[in-house]
Amino acid sequence: MLVASERTALPAAGCEESVSTTRMKDGEAKGPSCKSCSMRHFCAMTPEELESTDQMDELVHSYRHLKKGEALYRVGDSFKNLYAVRTGSFKKLSLLPDGREQVTGFFLAGEALGVDGISAGRYANDVIALEDSSVCVMPFEKLELLSREVGAVQHHLYRVLSAEVVRESGLMLLLGTMTADERVATFLLDLSRRWKQRAYSPTQFVLRMTREETGSFLGIKLETVSRTLSRFQKKGWISVKGKEVRILDFGGLTQAGH
Repeated sequence: MLVASERTALPAAGCEESVSTTRMKDGEAKGPSCKSCSMRHFCAMTPEELESTDQMDELVHSYRHLKKGEALYRVGDSFKNLYAVRTGSFKKLSLLPDGREQVTGFFLAGEALGVDGISAGRYANDVIALEDSSVCVMPFEKLELLSREVGAVQHHLYRVLSAEVVRESGLMLLLGTMTADERVATFLLDLSRRWKQRAYSPTQFVLRMTREETGSFLGIKLETVSRTLSRFQKKGWISVKGKEVRILDFGGLTQAGH
């Protein structure tokens, strides 16, 4: 099983290297078929969705590469597209009333971005690449049209919206009721689960986000994140070397998260 840090060795966009692409505008390119994408089973979960890859190909207008630190979109930008992460990872930033920024999400391959722009017609957050990454570009107008014609596409849209509601609810629970130990343990276990779903090692992975970004997401200070990781390491639950984390005791970590 691959370690998450090894994913950069995979072909771009999770597809065959031999597939040629046609350059589009603004760093976009026409990508390979959804049928050949390794993230297909994350974007399409049901048999009906998996069988509708021709329609999904029609939906995915292009894909876009972003360098580390580059914005996919900024708060206030006009809403036009939803995005699916193909490779790499992203953070979502929200602007607080006092002008400070707070990290409100981390997104991995197969997860959707841009839902925050649907209600007001403008994106409500900044989304920034944590590393060199790529996304599928899905024009929302086309998604709406296809969802009326193809039941599987409609179900896909509902599932994307539902996943965002569940994610926001989980974040509220994390910030509202948990101790610092519970927040850090839950954060590591969640990353482990998501990497396992993507056929990477659930016990060894690289934290692409900084300690400060982790603290912002968890609602605790950078120093608290570092102290908590050190305490977990002393207990033998994890091993930390720089940004690389190895989970040694799932039982202990799970107990800390409850």
